[in-house]
Amino acid sequence: MGLCWESSSLTSETGESRVHTKRLAVGADNSASITMVETLSRQGGGTSISTASVVFGGYSLEDHWNQGTAQRRIAERGWSIVVLQQGPSSLPESQVALRQWTVRFDTLIRASGARTALYMVWPESNRREAFDAVSQSYARAAADVSGMLFPVGEAWRGAWRRDPEMPLYGPDGFHPTPTATYLAALVIYQQITGRSPVGLPAWTQMPADRALLLQEAAQEANERFGRR
Repeated sequence: MGLCWESSSLTSETGESRVHTKRLAVGADNSASITMVETLSRQGGGTSISTASVVFGGYSLEDHWNQGTAQRRIAERGWSIVVLQQGPSSLPESQVALRQWTVRFDTLIRASGARTALYMVWPESNRREAFDAVSQSYARAAADVSGMLFPVGEAWRGAWRRDPEMPLYGPDGFHPTPTATYLAALVIYQQITGRSPVGLPAWTQMPADRALLLQEAAQEANERFGRR
C-alpha cells in the first residue's frame, strides 16, 4: 500500500493552528486502517488527515509500477508522504524485490515533493516464525531511502505479549480483524502526527481496557522500531 500526504497550515474556529495532511495509499488491501486514521485524527486533534488509495489485492510494488495507476497518482503532486506496502516479503527474493521497488518508487515520490514511508505487515498465521524476517525486510527498505517506517507487525507482537489471545488474524489466517485494523491505525496515527495514541477513543464497541492495551502496544512498537 502506498500513502501520499499533503500538509498545509489551517486555523480552526477556535483559532487553534492545525496541520492538514492528505495521503494516498498504494498497495495490497489494508486500506481500512488507512481510512480509520482519518477518524483518529479528528478525535485526537492537532492534525487533520485525508486519504486516497490505489489498491489491488495481491499486488506487489512491481505489479503496481507496471500497472501504472500508482505512478500517475503520485505524479499528480500535492502529497506529503507516500507509504508503500506489499506482502510479508520475508523470503530472500521477496526482500530483494521490496528494496528494489521501494527505491524505484522513492525516486518518483521525491520528484513529486513527497516522502516515502513503509507499512510493515505480518506473516501468515502458520508462518509466525517469519515475523523477524518481515520486520527486517521492511526496516531495510525504509532505511534504504531514509524513509518512515510504520511497524504494524511489531505492534501485533507487542499486543500478544500483553494478551496472547488478542484476536488479530482474520478467518483466512492472514487478513486483519477489526481489532488489528484499529491497532494499525494507532501506529500510523502516531507516526504521522507525533502524538501518543494512548488515550484516544476506543473503536466501536471495543472495551476500554482492550483499547488501552492496543494503544500501549502501538506506542511501544513506534518507540522501538518506528522511523519518522
